[in-house]
Amino acid sequence: MNLGYRLAYRLGFTPWENAGRSIFAEQLRHLLDEVAAPGDAAKAKALDLGCGTGDHSIELAIRGWSVTAVDSVPLAIERARAKLPVAGADVTFVLGDVTNLPAYVDHAYTLALDVGCFHGLADEQRIAYGTGLTAVTEPGAVFLMFSFSPGHRGPLPRGASRADVERALDGWTIVGDDAMDTSGAPGILAKAEPRFFRLVRD
Repeated sequence: MNLGYRLAYRLGFTPWENAGRSIFAEQLRHLLDEVAAPGDAAKAKALDLGCGTGDHSIELAIRGWSVTAVDSVPLAIERARAKLPVAGADVTFVLGDVTNLPAYVDHAYTLALDVGCFHGLADEQRIAYGTGLTAVTEPGAVFLMFSFSPGHRGPLPRGASRADVERALDGWTIVGDDAMDTSGAPGILAKAEPRFFRLVRD
């Protein structure tokens, strides 16, 4: 998938970013409202996995989180960093591998966000992803994940079921599994039956 994403950013074909800004932006905002940043700044640490060009990372920072955002596509990280002087947000953008998080980020995160990264990974990558995420988060941390439902859709991510999420994120409990409102969304997105999972680390 990484090569495909690199090519997509190079060609300027990133429909997932447009969807994040418009189609499900309001639903994501409501989910984030439920996990307001704690008053203790030392505990207000958030991790954005597969951050792309950083829109969601900056949204978290505006809400009071100190954010570390990771993506493996150099051009995406470059564009994300270019937004910071304008946004004035507390975000550190890291070029790194989400399947080896301890090698790229620090620890003690209390919130993690994944808008479309996990559901494109292979099974063994998902296990490594989950192990790394557990290693860098605090007990009680909240994890919000956007995912397509499983299916074969050509170049699109293969999606992930609830069972896939539970298998890879041993030590986390799913506390929410909400279908995304796809009214007004392109047919291909609606057919993917996207969901938002909410998890809490045990």
